[in-house]
Amino acid sequence: MFETDKQLNNIVYDEQQNTQHFDISQGLVFRCHLVYYKEISANDLLSDKDVIIFNFHHALFDFSSMNIFLHDLNQAYTTGQLLYDGNTHLRYLDYAVIEQQMPMTGASMFWLDALHDCKLDQPLSLPYDRYRLSNEHRTCHATSLSFDLDPNLLQYFLIYSSFNGISFQHLTFAIYSLFLFKLTNGEKDLCIGMTVDNRYRDELKSIIGLFENIIPLRCQLDPQWSFHKLLEYVQEFVTKSMKYSYFPLQRILDQHSNISNPAFLNTSFEFISTTIKDDENKIIFNDDQLSLLPFSPKITGTERMSKYDFIVSFQHKMDVNVLSCTINASLDLFNVETINKISQRFHSMLHQLFRSVDDQINKSIYEISFTLPNERLLMQSMNNTQVPFRPG
Repeated sequence: MFETDKQLNNIVYDEQQNTQHFDISQGLVFRCHLVYYKEISANDLLSDKDVIIFNFHHALFDFSSMNIFLHDLNQAYTTGQLLYDGNTHLRYLDYAVIEQQMPMTGASMFWLDALHDCKLDQPLSLPYDRYRLSNEHRTCHATSLSFDLDPNLLQYFLIYSSFNGISFQHLTFAIYSLFLFKLTNGEKDLCIGMTVDNRYRDELKSIIGLFENIIPLRCQLDPQWSFHKLLEYVQEFVTKSMKYSYFPLQRILDQHSNISNPAFLNTSFEFISTTIKDDENKIIFNDDQLSLLPFSPKITGTERMSKYDFIVSFQHKMDVNVLSCTINASLDLFNVETINKISQRFHSMLHQLFRSVDDQINKSIYEISFTLPNERLLMQSMNNTQVPFRPG
């Protein structure tokens, strides 16, 4: 039972963090938790503001499984049955067997070569305000900032990607790589993590299970490259990486037995492309409609829960043609003011790149400005100020 948002967030946090809720050895991998607002109704029926928490163990449920689960739940309560789909004849257990039989030699050689001499145990040199001593001190508290690209800027994105035959995923990752290059004061060997859904066959898109995998994306850039050259490079190596994205992360890490802490995973990139309208994510029980709570519980203001130190997430809502950007950063390491400034720099860099495409795209990436408009005005003002020399 809860009365305040803080109490509800504490309940959700417990569901996420309490390992005692599940026992894989006993098959206990799913929980349904009813949380009443202020009081339990006399007839035990749910009322307005009551909450249903569905909690799945990650061993059999990934993020993409959520829409499948909601669709099936909606259908079951609306029609009283689940329609049989021939594509669901393949079960998750079948997939697990198939995965074990997949040829891994080529993938193993690719990842061994791609990460040769890569410092996987060293985090990127981001502008931290402080450092944590170890993962034991990780609170998972993060600040979150989001913005939508304005329609004119998005139009530049669309024109540029279409003209050059570049996907939005590759374009946004190239921008993120450039951003990290600037943010780390010129780090040329960038390695971060990216989660992939790994549902490479149509039959897998309607099965609940753990298909997703995390892969390292290593960008070894040259500061003399133009942004267009960086984009071509990103398109090539991300395409190759996705080809072997089925190779389990643990096996990638096993190739580097000297690495005890894969710190590169603390910085991440995410790109989500959706065509699902908001009302399709509603669950209807007869005449009653349920609304979804955010997957990441809100703590206070812009504070969220996040397992990453720093992650930039792009979401392209294709049905309404909106591109959103969200920056989540650990409060263990960053002040809120620092992330506000980082977000402003990122937004400013986007405008510089695509508002004057011909000028910026062909510049060397080290020449692309990382300063804010007010900082440029201040520097210009200082340069224009003449101090008369008076002989003594």
